Amino acid sequence: MKMDDDGAIRVGGTRVTLDILIAEHQLGSTPEQIAAAYDTLPLPDIYAAIGYYLRHTAEIDAYLAQRRQAAEELRKRVEDGKDRQGLRERLLARRREG
Repeated sequence: MKMDDDGAIRVGGTRVTLDILIAEHQLGSTPEQIAAAYDTLPLPDIYAAIGYYLRHTAEIDAYLAQRRQAAEELRKRVEDGKDRQGLRERLLARRREG
């Protein structure tokens, strides 16, 4: 797992975030089902990420809560129109990077 420049933890060198993997796990998906849904994720990386989560639940839950809070704040700024000026530039920058 590796944290990207935006503060998102990516799993196994892919663009799949830990947020997504843990959400799938919490919904009851097996590692094999997750691997089938996200074919860029190797099964050993899925097991490793879930294992890490189970050993560090409080830490990862705090990270996930912070990510949800940041997403909510961004959503509110965009809906309020305060953030629209820089939105296009940020999206284009992400597109160039990815």
